Amino acid sequence: MTDINWPGLKQAAKQATLQAYAPYSHFPVGVAVLATSGKIYIGCNVESASYGATVCAERNAIAAAIVAGEREFKALLVYTPQLDLTPPCGICRQVIAEFFHPDTPVASCNHVDQQQTWTLGELLPAAFTPKHLADSEKVGAK
Repeated sequence: MTDINWPGLKQAAKQATLQAYAPYSHFPVGVAVLATSGKIYIGCNVESASYGATVCAERNAIAAAIVAGEREFKALLVYTPQLDLTPPCGICRQVIAEFFHPDTPVASCNHVDQQQTWTLGELLPAAFTPKHLADSEKVGAK
């Protein structure tokens, strides 16, 4: 999408990385999501000594947007200061699929200006979405 300011999203995600709480993995992550309203929402990872309670940056950014009333999104960018690009984890991909269209671009970038972009559909083909739940209500209805 040409109307996405990827450098602006990268700068926002990079700033979010500075707030990451990653004392166990030492793997800070920052995310910026672009809502269709044009507003950018950020999130960072927040780890817990009970590892299962850790919340990823993607879910924190989406939650911040939801709290602000957003429901539609144009792009998501993950920033990590790592040499390997880091796409969203499986749980985050599922949450992204809740609010993003399969054609929505999802990018990963790092501190040495590498960037790769996928669509959500490429990252999570045949995603389970709210449509599946809506369709299930029709089964067996009397």
